[in-house]
Amino acid sequence: MVSVGRHENITLLSYSEIESVSGYVGNFTVSVRRKPRYVDEDTCTGCGTCVEKCPWKKIPAEFDLGLGNRPAVYFPFAQAVPRVPIIDKQNCAYFQKGKCRACEKFCQTGSINFEQKEEVIDLKVGAIILATGFKDFEARRIEQYGYGELDNVLTSMELERLINTGGPTTGEVLLKDGRKPESIAIVHCVGSRNKEYHEYCSRVCCMYSLKLAQLVRDYVGADVHEYYRDMRAFGKGYEAFYERVERSGVHFTRFDQEIPGGGLQVSRHNGQLKISSTDLFTGEPNELLVDMVVLSTGIEPQADAAQVAQIFSISRGPDGFFLEKHPKLAPVETTTDGVYLAGACQGPKDIPDSVAQGGAAASAALSLMDAGHVTLEPFTTYIDQSKCCGCRTCERVCPYHAIEMVEQDGRTVAYVNEVLCKGCGTCVAACLGQAATQNGFTQDQVLAEIVGIMSSLKLPVMPQQEVV
Repeated sequence: MVSVGRHENITLLSYSEIESVSGYVGNFTVSVRRKPRYVDEDTCTGCGTCVEKCPWKKIPAEFDLGLGNRPAVYFPFAQAVPRVPIIDKQNCAYFQKGKCRACEKFCQTGSINFEQKEEVIDLKVGAIILATGFKDFEARRIEQYGYGELDNVLTSMELERLINTGGPTTGEVLLKDGRKPESIAIVHCVGSRNKEYHEYCSRVCCMYSLKLAQLVRDYVGADVHEYYRDMRAFGKGYEAFYERVERSGVHFTRFDQEIPGGGLQVSRHNGQLKISSTDLFTGEPNELLVDMVVLSTGIEPQADAAQVAQIFSISRGPDGFFLEKHPKLAPVETTTDGVYLAGACQGPKDIPDSVAQGGAAASAALSLMDAGHVTLEPFTTYIDQSKCCGCRTCERVCPYHAIEMVEQDGRTVAYVNEVLCKGCGTCVAACLGQAATQNGFTQDQVLAEIVGIMSSLKLPVMPQQEVV
């Protein structure tokens, strides 16, 4: 990311949102709303003096999932690129009370600007790559696991931040009462492979659960119990890593939330957490007392996935992730030419797969721009504007927004942009005046096909003039 931030041909617009996208492949116009940081990116050196001197330091840190605190002026995360802080307007004393301005007093480059405003930038681009990622499943939705109700029930990401030396506790994992945990249970498939929540497998949960188990064994020294449904070690070297974790002394118990009597329940018992389950190998009830429970949450589409899909005119699958043009022949393309997908916005993926797909999407976009031309669908629709009555029905039903109304000889008529048209034929079927026709599927051509089929089946054919 540092190399990207320093590249002369790459412009990073962080802390920004896409407002709208118009145009078509090779000629997109993207409106980007840049939020005010109240820090000048051009002059800020990222020294962090303002962050250090800010007196308001008791704000829950989003990057640490609320486990630690941050000041009112802060870096969004440790590896932020560009390294420019943001002033949190909702918690800044100056914005709320008109006092303080400590960050401005100590900034040696004069980069603090409390008068900074939002701005909208229009960009002309030829191709777009969507890499909006995913969000974690909300563990509170599964009440029997006790997340949010029972102390020392954490999500996998929370344990990840605690055990990280750069995290809020500098790598020290402690219970609510300050003790070091002696036993930790990790529960797989929280929100995944469940008919009530998500039927799909999130793919990464098994492996990151094994990674956390290894880290706990190495740096915390606690006993680890993994409650899994199926161990899906699918990647290169993953099965060997699973065997290594098993040899390190991690205990494995198989359960299945979908099978009657095979579910898992977490409850409080004498100051510890009790896990009640049924071992699927033996069919015997299993109870275990541990100090901490870690929930391996699955992957979900981003909360605004539907809005993003609408902005970029792409489709989503039944699971809510963005839909590719073809799962095998066009895995990074979408039905909107010039828009590509990369990473977990398309579906659950681990890091190697996301990196590979990112490279493929970049290659596809570069190939498109290097070619200098695009190949259009042969079966596009055209409008006989002498018959068009301007009712706008075709414009309303077109799923690809390929039809617009134009003025011609004092009349408002429909016009089809062949670059956007995918030849679905919806407008042809909806046109009341029969002004819309699809190339390759004119009425005469369709009737000729019907006559040919009937002739090959040796069925009686009506005279051509009588066919309706």
